[in-house]
Amino acid sequence: MAAKGDFARFNYVAIFFHWIVAALIFANILIAWQFCWVQGPMRLLAFQAHKSIGITVLLLSVLRIMWRAVSTLPPFPDTMRSWEKGASKIVERGFYFIMLALPLTGWALVSASDLHIPTILFGIAYWPDIPLIGALPFDEKLAVYSASVDAHHMLAKITYVLIGLHVLAALRHQFIKRDHVLARMIPFLAPRRAPIDLRRWRIAASK
Repeated sequence: MAAKGDFARFNYVAIFFHWIVAALIFANILIAWQFCWVQGPMRLLAFQAHKSIGITVLLLSVLRIMWRAVSTLPPFPDTMRSWEKGASKIVERGFYFIMLALPLTGWALVSASDLHIPTILFGIAYWPDIPLIGALPFDEKLAVYSASVDAHHMLAKITYVLIGLHVLAALRHQFIKRDHVLARMIPFLAPRRAPIDLRRWRIAASK
């Protein structure tokens, strides 16, 4: 068992990005599930919250990718097999794709919508539509809207699959393999350093 001081975990900036983006995506999923039954002013509030969170995820994801490019990643534990490392990289890249593509398709469908409802981030700041889409003729905007809606829904389903795989893999490592992979993103789960036997240390030092 590795000592806590020697345990290879992600840096705290990466941990922050991971959990804040995960929390925002989870919140947006819960909001999206309400669209089928909320009506009136609550529906408008739900859509504005969904759009605000989506744009926030997009911006944070760009920052996260920039940080990833300049930071050093901890190595995989030796207990992980080659196929596990490969699967982990595939799921990770899938999440990066989703974190960019899902809000971008949402932004595109809002920009192409003929409802022209402005996006106000958390009721504070105006977020513009995509200029190129807004300038398209009506028929082309309708085609962009339809394609964006289909892509957004498809990406949402892919997100559910990735989340399921990610959670199952984390639980497997934590409770079956017990190789502390989950502790790379949850620092307090890292193995504790064994207590030092001062008496043995003094005897060894005196030799």
